[in-house]
This record gives sequence, structure tokens and C-alpha cells, in this order.
Amino acid sequence: MSENDCVLDAKAILKFLPHRYPFLLVDRVLEMEAGERIVAIKNVTWNEPYFTGHFPDDPVMPGVLQIEALAQAAAILGYHSHEGLAERGGGVLLMGLDKVRFRRKVIPGDVLRLEVNITQKRGKTWKVDASATVEGQRASGAQILAAFFEPEAG
Repeated sequence: MSENDCVLDAKAILKFLPHRYPFLLVDRVLEMEAGERIVAIKNVTWNEPYFTGHFPDDPVMPGVLQIEALAQAAAILGYHSHEGLAERGGGVLLMGLDKVRFRRKVIPGDVLRLEVNITQKRGKTWKVDASATVEGQRASGAQILAAFFEPEAG
């Protein structure tokens, strides 16, 4: 599958995530297996608002935003795997991060490949291994713990 092929385009992603510009950090979903894994991309462009201050003479995508992009990819997988959750008003919350590592600068022009694999499911809680790469080189990664919730009755 090439990066031009996709399972979800930018417009479809908006149906899964509550995030909007400038905080929507997933541009396309390339592969997705409900309850298992997702592969998505973030196109890193010069017009990202954080580059004006991080850093003007040597722009670098902040590591925390790389991890946020991975968490958003995980959330898309979660919404896809829990059919109708978003429509019912439910959601997903980040609970924790472990083994966070940054290995490579991510700069304008890079395509950040986001890969998330579910490693553990306990009730409404998931643990995933998440990795971001650029041209096959690991840029960042983490274990992410998240919980799904249904809307409050009332």
C-alpha cells in the first residue's frame, strides 16, 4: 500500500476526533484493523504554528506533539473499534504514558508515520505500543494507556 492509498482521509478523520486545527495531528489513515492496530500519517509542514517559536532558526516538531499525534491515532482506532461510541457522546481519555523516547528530529517536510498496536485490553482500558517514524527511522515512541467512556445518563 502506498502513502497515496488511505482508509480514512482528512475529512473522515474529523468524524472520529474532536480535535480541530491547529491541534488535529493526524492527516490520513493508511491501515486499520479494529481492535488491533492502526497506521496513520502526519504531514509536517512549514506552516505549523509551533515552528515560529520552536525554533525559528532550526524548526523542530515538539516531542510532546509527536506523542499527541500517536495518541490521536490510538483514539481513532478506539472509536473505530467501539462502534457508535462517538455518536453516543462517549469518548476516550489519556490515562498515562510510559517508556516515552525521542530519537530523531522531526522537521518541516517530514512525513511522520504513526503506528499503534494494542498490547492489552482490560475492560474499557487499553494499553498500546506507539511508534512514530520518518523514512523508516524511529523518531519517537511510547506506551499509551487510555480509557473509553460512555456518556453519562441523565
